[in-house]
Amino acid sequence: MTSPMVEGKRADSARRRERVLQALEAALRGGQDITVSGLARAARVDRTFLYRHRDLLERVHAAATIPTGLGRTAAVSKASLQTDLANALERNTRLTVRIQQLEKRLSEDFGMTVWTESGLGASADLDQLQRRISALEQELVHSQGELEERTQELEAARAANRELTRALNQSPHAT
Repeated sequence: MTSPMVEGKRADSARRRERVLQALEAALRGGQDITVSGLARAARVDRTFLYRHRDLLERVHAAATIPTGLGRTAAVSKASLQTDLANALERNTRLTVRIQQLEKRLSEDFGMTVWTESGLGASADLDQLQRRISALEQELVHSQGELEERTQELEAARAANRELTRALNQSPHAT
């Protein structure tokens, strides 16, 4: 037992199917180019109707490959359409990845610009000054090490000098 609403939908779907089949036959007889959009327009249905009914869609694609001799010189095969579709999908994937890379780069550049212009980030001059300070601190540590080493050498020389002076002053030859 089905409801009248379900029966009505089934009847409507059957009427639309019939209109699609009639439009397909008319297009084949007339030698017109057969496309999903054109056929949907001729049958007064939405394209999604054709995509929801795979058997109709396959008939449309099959009919599109039949040469008519009136207007078409070369038939488009289902395999070539699938190849074109696969290539388009691959290109879309590549472009999506590239767009994500460019968006990330733009975001980083924009973020850095906002960071520096807001005063929160270090300016280029400040970074250069920080590097100079680090270099001078290293130079200072090195100079302090040399100074300490020379101070020790000087103290050792003074101690040796005192010893020599003491030894000379205590020597018996000193008169």
